[in-house]
Amino acid sequence: MLLRQLEYLAALARERHFARAAEACHVSQPSLSAAIRKLERELGVPIVRRGNRFAGLTPEGERVLLWAHRILAECDALRHDLSTMRASLSGVLRVGAIPTALTAAPLLTTPFCERHPHTRISLESLSSREIMRKLGDFELDVAMTYVDDDELGEVRVTPLYEERYLLLTPNDGEFAERAVVRWAEVATLPLCLLAQRMRHRRILDEIFAAAGVTAVPAIETDTVSALYAHVATHRWSSVVAHAWLHMFGTPEGMRVVRLENPARAPQIGLVIADREPQPILARALLDLTRDLDVRSTLDRVLHDHLDTR
Repeated sequence: MLLRQLEYLAALARERHFARAAEACHVSQPSLSAAIRKLERELGVPIVRRGNRFAGLTPEGERVLLWAHRILAECDALRHDLSTMRASLSGVLRVGAIPTALTAAPLLTTPFCERHPHTRISLESLSSREIMRKLGDFELDVAMTYVDDDELGEVRVTPLYEERYLLLTPNDGEFAERAVVRWAEVATLPLCLLAQRMRHRRILDEIFAAAGVTAVPAIETDTVSALYAHVATHRWSSVVAHAWLHMFGTPEGMRVVRLENPARAPQIGLVIADREPQPILARALLDLTRDLDVRSTLDRVLHDHLDTR
């Protein structure tokens, strides 16, 4: 017995006409009649009273119709249940992020959890090299990192925003009142920067080198939070990414000043391994980014902090 046969029977009982029932089921009348006859043979009972036209159902046919309605309703419920499961994902989304992008991660993870309340997120701070290794070893589903990194390998990229750089300096600092500061000038300040092994610092060193100088910071650290903690003492200045303002803002007694634009602005984005099938939760996160504008959100944060000067 097939569901199609029960659907034909339900249509015949509703339309009370073989031709109209066949039309409603998008099949020919002979096909519908043959399917119902096969159902009668399989169940071993007459279902339809036959004459020159449809004359109704036999008592056995009425009982079969009741079961048909029940079975078809359960099938509809099953389809709805599976559809709900697809719409309401569950499981753990494993996300890796370079430390300099962690401050922007809530712009993605928060709306993701709101859209998919049965999911959980594991967010891990990793270097760009660790990210590529873990993506390749199936230990991560998706990552936030520099998408113009030559070490990315075989991945699929979804750009999010360009990293913009600012001088974070004490209110009474040498360049605090300037509208724009040159990179060569920044190198003369007492600095706290991220460690050289980090991709963010290597990018800054390339920009300083292009300006013909080398920055020698008094303090190096591998976390953005430690960098902010030192700069907040008003003893040092730093070069910060505008996304950091989203979490840390501008410490009291400090201000941000625009830096001259580098020749190329590094780009942060989402990456997933280039393979099939893609992790369902990673695909859902990428779908979500189409409804978000992380770039504009961070630009507004930047403008707000510059406007408060």
